[in-house]
Amino acid sequence: MKVHNFSAGPSILPDFTVEKTAEAIKNFAGTSLSLMEVSHRSKEFVAVMDEAIALFKELLSIPEGYSVLFLGGGASTQFCMIPYNLLGKKAAYLNTGAWANKALKEAKLFGEVVEVASSKDTVYNYIPKGYKIPSDVDYFHITTNNTIYGTEIKEDLDINVPLVADMSSDIFSRPVDVSKYALIYGGAQKNLAPAGVTFVIVKDEILGKVDRQIPTMLNYQTHIDGESMFNTPPVVPVFAALQTLQWIKEQGGVSAMQKRNEDKAAVLYNEIDSNPMFKGTVINKEDRSLMNICFVMNDEYKELEKDFYEFASAKGMSGIKGHRSVGGFRASTYNALPKSSVQALVDCMQEFKNIHVK
Repeated sequence: MKVHNFSAGPSILPDFTVEKTAEAIKNFAGTSLSLMEVSHRSKEFVAVMDEAIALFKELLSIPEGYSVLFLGGGASTQFCMIPYNLLGKKAAYLNTGAWANKALKEAKLFGEVVEVASSKDTVYNYIPKGYKIPSDVDYFHITTNNTIYGTEIKEDLDINVPLVADMSSDIFSRPVDVSKYALIYGGAQKNLAPAGVTFVIVKDEILGKVDRQIPTMLNYQTHIDGESMFNTPPVVPVFAALQTLQWIKEQGGVSAMQKRNEDKAAVLYNEIDSNPMFKGTVINKEDRSLMNICFVMNDEYKELEKDFYEFASAKGMSGIKGHRSVGGFRASTYNALPKSSVQALVDCMQEFKNIHVK
């Protein structure tokens, strides 16, 4: 039986990435050594790092004046690293989910933080609109895709202060105008690589403006100067990220990914909206994520939630249980998930309806 991987992260990767990484773990670049045991200073791995950075810039059309970094520590470390490097007196945050809220809390350790808007009162089921960003903040932070709650900011905001974005779960899913951002970051384990590497795209000119001393490992300039090699990088995830970047390019680039993702999401959202047993959790359709599709049983079928989960799981649907704070179901439809898997889930939903709805 085929298993369809809808896990929110760590999540599905392209077969190309898995196969190439498995080969390199056995014999990396003809060295007769495993990728797991080679020196990160070897010419073979330096070439991997250089190509990964170059391809990152190419696929996202990153302009001059930006650096791409591969670091450890996950996006959670970035929650403190960003204010450490950028927050002089005041920052603004949009609170759209659990991770946005955690980032906001970390920033409060370094200075004044303005929460410009929040959807927490309704379990983060929409993206706030119409808020005002103070003109005197050092930066404005957003989380573009909210993995737990299934909302997404799909546009590049045009604002007058430096824009910082956590794109952990929607990077490379759509084109991004990087020039509108001061810094973009994310954990790789949702749409790029296995857990263990974090990407950062940082505009060089925004650094070096805070008065505080910054610990060496938490200073972006350290890693820019060291070309992501100041300390031993997460070698295997970086190699896997390169394979995924190559795969994206071969598939037609980020624009092609966007079309695929829109097509997949439309198939599943159409079923959610038309099937009387289910309903989406996001109240505004324009806020619906293309990466994490959240839904629950309609009230009259609520008692069948466990039954549907077991029914779908038995048919190979893996990772569809919703986050404990939301309940219901979550289908993560990242770049590597084929449309056939989405159709398989839709078929399950229709078959379950035919059993229970007369």
